[in-house]
Amino acid sequence: MSKSLSEKTKETAALYFKDVTGEKPYDLWRAFDKDLAKDLSMFITGQMYAREKIPHPTRQLVAVAALTALSRLDELKLHIQAALNVGCTPREIAEVIFQTAVYAGVPAANAALKTLKSVLEEQERWPLSDAGGKE
Repeated sequence: MSKSLSEKTKETAALYFKDVTGEKPYDLWRAFDKDLAKDLSMFITGQMYAREKIPHPTRQLVAVAALTALSRLDELKLHIQAALNVGCTPREIAEVIFQTAVYAGVPAANAALKTLKSVLEEQERWPLSDAGGKE
């Protein structure tokens, strides 16, 4: 028996956004329009993020790259936290940000790295154990 859209939405949201600090987009949307917030959540979290075409860590690294390129730092913070929640390492996230610098520019990458560092500091995972590169 397949899961309902509501079940998939709740399961994926719990996987990605457990222990996320700061205001979640759903909470912001809900403050303005609870019905639309539910529809957006069901589509984004229940349908897009729950797709099984690529693994969750890959999906979150894609989100980190796109948000870095667009310099959407509030949303980037949320997806860095989600990437860590699904098993991405800080070094993998940093590498994606460095790779994005080639296409989006060094200032965008620097802002993203600052965001990554702040998340790691909040989680008491900073400084990284070795600054050389491998985890």
